[in-house]
Amino acid sequence: MEAHEYPNGEITILWKPKLCIHAAVCVKTLPKVYNPKARPWIKTENSTTQELIEQVAKCPSGALSIKKRT
Repeated sequence: MEAHEYPNGEITILWKPKLCIHAAVCVKTLPKVYNPKARPWIKTENSTTQELIEQVAKCPSGALSIKKRT
């Protein structure tokens, strides 16, 4: 399944559009990071790594996930 990658230097947010149910939990939780009208729509630089990890854990569909740097 195709995933779009949004890195911040410490982690990468993976977004799988086919899993997304558009519950907008991400947008409501971190509106400075997630803006569906912008391109790219995820701006990881607008939040801390810890906030991003905590928000992604709340994604109800699993469309958002975290890939840690190795």
